[in-house]
Amino acid sequence: MSLKEMVDALGLECLTPEVSREGSRPVAGGYSSDLLSDVLAHAPRGGVLITIQVHMNVIAVAVHAELSAVIFASGRHPGEDVRTMAAKEGIALYSTPDCAFDVSGRLYEAGLRGTHEEARAQERVQ
Repeated sequence: MSLKEMVDALGLECLTPEVSREGSRPVAGGYSSDLLSDVLAHAPRGGVLITIQVHMNVIAVAVHAELSAVIFASGRHPGEDVRTMAAKEGIALYSTPDCAFDVSGRLYEAGLRGTHEEARAQERVQ
C-alpha cells in the first residue's frame, strides 16, 4: 500500500503536504500504540504509526524507527513545531476524527498488516 492509497482509503487530513507529495512511497505495515518505547521496539520500518500522542517525541520516535507516516487519531492535531520537525525529517503526518481502533481496522481491511502477521502465518503453516 502506498501513502496515497492509505490516504484515499481512510480520507485522512494531510498535515505535511510538503512530505506527502511523495504519495507513491510504500507503507510497509502498521502499528498502533501510545507507548513510545513500545513503538521503538515493535513498529515496522517504513510503517505507519497510529496514535493520539501529538508531542515532539512522536516525531523523534518516528525518525528513529524509520517510519513513513504518523496518523493522529480521534481528531488530534500536533502543534506547528511538531509539524515543522516532521516535515524537516520527511515524516508524513495525517489526522482523522476516527478512533485508533477504527483506523487500525480500516487499514487492515484495506490490506495493511501489523508487524507480527508474517510470523503468525508461518506458525499456521508449521
